[in-house]
Amino acid sequence: MTPFQSHGVADKFAAYPPEARKTLLTLREIAWETARSLPEVGEIEESLKWGEPAFTTKNKAGSTVRMDWKDKAPGSCALYFNCHTDLIETFKTLFPNDFVFEGNRAMVFKLGDAIPADSVAFCMAAAFTYHLKKKQRDSAPMRSGR
Repeated sequence: MTPFQSHGVADKFAAYPPEARKTLLTLREIAWETARSLPEVGEIEESLKWGEPAFTTKNKAGSTVRMDWKDKAPGSCALYFNCHTDLIETFKTLFPNDFVFEGNRAMVFKLGDAIPADSVAFCMAAAFTYHLKKKQRDSAPMRSGR
């Protein structure tokens, strides 16, 4: 397991109910493994944003990924993506049967269910490279229809 970067994040994980902690620790490790597999992302920073564990690329290559468990939905936890991106809409198209989605901001995981690690890693990679890929798309020359 990757060591926590801050006492605040470690304390947040320690405060989760055991089953939620187990799911969130799995998601956390997928985040770290995914970031390490993407040299263009560089280092990520783990912190609390809005009181939730969050992963941000230090070099601004990507969009923040957050995760949390909430009292109001005790049987699940969620991965949150920036709602001002097209990430969730893309994931809905690519993985219509792998995830339960909440609007344009989250993927929800039922506690105790298996996590589709490869699909989650793909989604995290898309978030961690979001700005880099967007810049590449925006600067690509337009192709002629001829």
